[in-house]
Amino acid sequence: MKPMEISDQNFEQEVLLSDIPVLIDFWATWCAPCRLIAPHVEAIANEYQGKVKVCKLDIDNSQQTAIQYGVRSIPTLILFDKGKVVDRIVGVVPKQKILDMLSAVVTP
Repeated sequence: MKPMEISDQNFEQEVLLSDIPVLIDFWATWCAPCRLIAPHVEAIANEYQGKVKVCKLDIDNSQQTAIQYGVRSIPTLILFDKGKVVDRIVGVVPKQKILDMLSAVVTP
C-alpha cells in the first residue's frame, strides 16, 4: 500500500479528523534526502496498514500546511494523533527511529 498523497485542501479531513494516528512525510520532488527516506515510509505504510494512516505532502504544492507546522527543512516526518502533533523527525533517519516514534501511539 502506497502512502496517501494529501494537500492543503484535504489536510483537515485526512489528518486532523482522522480516527487513527497519521504519519506525514513532508517532501518535494527535487529533494534527494526525501528519496532516501521514501522506502522506509512506504514500508511503514504497509506494515501499519489500518493502524496508522501514512501520508505524503509535497511542500511545493501545499505550502500553507508546511508553513503552519513549521516545516523548514525536508524530509520532515510529523506524527499526529487525535488532531495534535505528537512528535517529529527532521532529516534522513534509520527506519527504526521512525518505528520508535510510532510506538508512542500504536503497537505494531
